[in-house]
Amino acid sequence: MYKKIDQKDIDFLLTILDKEDVVIGDDINEDYAHDELAGEIKYPEVLVFVHSTEQVSKIMKYAYENNIPVTPRGQGTGLSGASVALYGGIMLCLTKMDKILELDEENLTLTVEPGVLLMTIAQYVEEHDLFYPPDPGEKSAAIGGNINTNAGGMRAVKYGVTRDYVRGLECVLPNGEVINVGGKVVKNSSGYSIKDLVVGSEGQLAIVTKAILKLLPLPKKAISLLIPFPDLALAIDTVPKIIKSKSIEFMEREAIVGAEEFLGKKFPDNSSNAYLLLKFDGNSTEEIEREYENVAKLCLECGAYDVLIADTDERNESIWSARGAFLEAFKASSEIDECDVVVPRDKVAEFVRFTHDIQPEVGLRIKSFGHAGDGNLHVYPHKDDLDDKTWHERLNKAFDLMFAKARELHGEVSGEHGVGYAKSPYFVESKNETYINLLKGIKSAFDPKNILNPGKLYN
Repeated sequence: MYKKIDQKDIDFLLTILDKEDVVIGDDINEDYAHDELAGEIKYPEVLVFVHSTEQVSKIMKYAYENNIPVTPRGQGTGLSGASVALYGGIMLCLTKMDKILELDEENLTLTVEPGVLLMTIAQYVEEHDLFYPPDPGEKSAAIGGNINTNAGGMRAVKYGVTRDYVRGLECVLPNGEVINVGGKVVKNSSGYSIKDLVVGSEGQLAIVTKAILKLLPLPKKAISLLIPFPDLALAIDTVPKIIKSKSIEFMEREAIVGAEEFLGKKFPDNSSNAYLLLKFDGNSTEEIEREYENVAKLCLECGAYDVLIADTDERNESIWSARGAFLEAFKASSEIDECDVVVPRDKVAEFVRFTHDIQPEVGLRIKSFGHAGDGNLHVYPHKDDLDDKTWHERLNKAFDLMFAKARELHGEVSGEHGVGYAKSPYFVESKNETYINLLKGIKSAFDPKNILNPGKLYN
């Protein structure tokens, strides 16, 4: 189907890239054969590090003419296998395209290359009293990957997701042509929104080489509430009543204890079985206090033990650093896999209870945390000491049950981590033939030879 890389192809790559930016065969580090979580190990035939749009364009034109598959790659922090080179070919790594190109304070935009890290963007704009709201848990992810998966995060309910903050893109198409979509304009009703098709396309339609991001004025104050409950069901049942508080996370005691051990520092409270974590921001303490007082009262009325107020930078940091370490703590204790479903907000409690109930049936320890405010759950089956064969058998059974439950509750396969190849069968099962054919038609319009990141989403 696809051409295998030969010396002629390597020689071409060396005409546009320095020798140290072309890594061949056995010299490719295993890190580039998988992403952060997915188990499939597939090596590209050649790994290249690009520095410019021009280089990306030339490589794509050559690959298109020679029918060579190309897999775009950022930091490799994905959780669904979207950046794994299933068919070999060229892996095109964009991490060296990491420049902040322009801060436009009049239009409130930041123009960046795709390899700029999320944490770099946040720090840079905050130094100018500005704010980039999308806040996925993995701060070392590159903005290009965030765009490809339409990443969400802990501020999504109040502020929205990555798509809401992408004003414009420079993209290289599979045939090597460079296009610009969107721009600094605030409104645009001029035809189809190609920009919004590219955002969330998991690198299948085009390679993002520049992004114009929307910024907001930086909120001056932030206060978090940590609210302990007797159990998780009671905590999550409270969420619909306090949804106006915007940023709502749920967590269980075991996740907190694991994060404490992983980080080597204490959480403000770990004595309860379940917690809600709420964050309020604004321009004054008085404004925030008015907002959270009613929410605190409602939580106590719904059975919360207490309302712990984190109103200092130190307290806020201790809480949110622990929340950010949950995934790493799970991974440190056992091999895991992830179910990243999203369900209607009023069905979160039902889905979480379901994951608890099926543990004896599937023979796996299943832990979860997530964004209760937007219905996005991160559910992690743990391998523990199982052998590989038993693990995969039980994992597949757990996934079958959980994705079927998500469909029953009118949810979706992924809330923010994407489909990749790992969740592709469940995604296809959740959609009808007409829907899948529309996706295939869009892919074909962009990439008639199917060379850009093949094998993902619906393949």
